[in-house]
Amino acid sequence: MILRKFVVGDMGNNNYLVADNGEAALIDCTGLIPELDSVLKELNVELKYIFLTHAHFDHIGGIKKVQEKHDCKVYLHEDDKKTLDTTNDFLQAVGMEPMDIPNVDVWLKDGDKVHVGNEEYDVIHLPGHTPGGVGYKINNMLFSGDTIFMNSVGRTDLPGGNAEVLRNSIKDRVFSLDDNTIIYPGHGSDTSVGFEKKYNSFV
Repeated sequence: MILRKFVVGDMGNNNYLVADNGEAALIDCTGLIPELDSVLKELNVELKYIFLTHAHFDHIGGIKKVQEKHDCKVYLHEDDKKTLDTTNDFLQAVGMEPMDIPNVDVWLKDGDKVHVGNEEYDVIHLPGHTPGGVGYKINNMLFSGDTIFMNSVGRTDLPGGNAEVLRNSIKDRVFSLDDNTIIYPGHGSDTSVGFEKKYNSFV
């Protein structure tokens, strides 16, 4: 598996490109990534999928622009449909410009599998930051979105957030993984399950 990380936008979002056997997927799509096309060419892969960890505006803003160049399908957990549909209501309420809301091609649920080339990813439902937050797990890697960060957790004061549900997602789902599992979060530095079990005071 090939992994590239792009830090995009004013909020420092992590967007991850994963690739195998000629296919690639973006995990989250904050904005247009200037070097994306050159990286795809370098790796000799075709962007086929966008896997969203959740539907907050800073994780979906680049989808329409990326789809203008690449024929890729968008995947999102079914419980984040309301979050997606009310994106512009939220942006208007906080004084931000509305955005072009992307279409979702595949609605996910817990336990689904998604594929990139010959690689299979487990879809793990991680509600709390949003109702439909998910992690994508392959081997000893978890792409966790905004559920958990190094020494921190996702905020729960936005619509659909729930602090108790978030803590349970982390304790029951994330912390049940092997301690050596590397966590690739939606913002900030990589971490590990073992490190967060020991040092994350928010859980």
